[in-house]
Amino acid sequence: MRAIEYSRTGEPDVLTLVDRPLTDPGPGEVRVQIHRSGVNPTDWKSRKGSEAGTPVDPPQVPNQDGSGVVDAVGQGVDAGLVGRPVWIWEAAFGRPSGGTAQEYAVVPIRHVVPLPDGASYDLGASLGVPFLTAHRCLTVTEDGPDRLGPGKLAGRTVLVAGGAGAVGNAAIQLARWSDATVITTVSSPEKGNLAALAGADHIINYKQEDVVAEVRAISPHGVNTIVEVSPAANAAIDAAVVAMHGSVAVYATDGGESMELPVRASMTPNVRWQFVLVYNAPEPWRPRAIDDVTAAIQAGAVRVGPEAGLPLHHYSLEQAAEAHAAVEQSIVGKVLIDVR
Repeated sequence: MRAIEYSRTGEPDVLTLVDRPLTDPGPGEVRVQIHRSGVNPTDWKSRKGSEAGTPVDPPQVPNQDGSGVVDAVGQGVDAGLVGRPVWIWEAAFGRPSGGTAQEYAVVPIRHVVPLPDGASYDLGASLGVPFLTAHRCLTVTEDGPDRLGPGKLAGRTVLVAGGAGAVGNAAIQLARWSDATVITTVSSPEKGNLAALAGADHIINYKQEDVVAEVRAISPHGVNTIVEVSPAANAAIDAAVVAMHGSVAVYATDGGESMELPVRASMTPNVRWQFVLVYNAPEPWRPRAIDDVTAAIQAGAVRVGPEAGLPLHHYSLEQAAEAHAAVEQSIVGKVLIDVR
């Protein structure tokens, strides 16, 4: 079968198209015929590594997210899954041969989730890292819910930094489905339009407007939850607009690896600064997140594509390096590799 792999860290050109043997699933595993492979920042960061040229042995098949059809099952797995469309999360985490940038991926059964009827492979490959991250960010507030769904965030206000990004888009969609009032910050009118299509109620261009003044005008008592992509740039803003017992969920480090934390401004309202990495998040959270994302799909509440504020960029398997480069260069939208 055709597969992409890398045997050393580095730039996108370390990704190589190879022929790998087709392997059978072991106990508790399934083999998925991959239709779409989703590319996220975490994928190129893992490929690039901390030092270029570091050997990777055994070679790694990249990309955590994907979608496809169950092709075979191992011992202990319901044979009725064969032929079912599924989406995949964390396929490559701790598994050199598990990534979705290949024609068939063998992964543990817990890493595949049935795609609801009518859901596209494009949507399935866009769910894992962005939507699970967004769910985690929206459910870490001290007095907030640990589940999402209609009414769960009613009466609450969410601020999403960078609403045109993949996680920002997912956070907007999930928060609106849960009946929150959603404010988002963007850097251009074009990105503002994408955030509006995702469902944001209020859009602030942080390059032209005073974010603190605008947020306080919308929500005088502050916002309950902040989904933060750039803490180095926004920590002071976040501390100035977060509500009593609110939270700032930091899921990325865009703009710097460190930040200056406003201690007094955070201490007085008992604010929680929560750092989010889905790969080692507390285990009890994960099944709740997967169930909620699945329910949102079934309800038609989450979408991808330009009409949902998330343009799709398709690449062939042979163009995997170009796909990684596009994400690394912060292309607006979702990058997908069309494996089949």
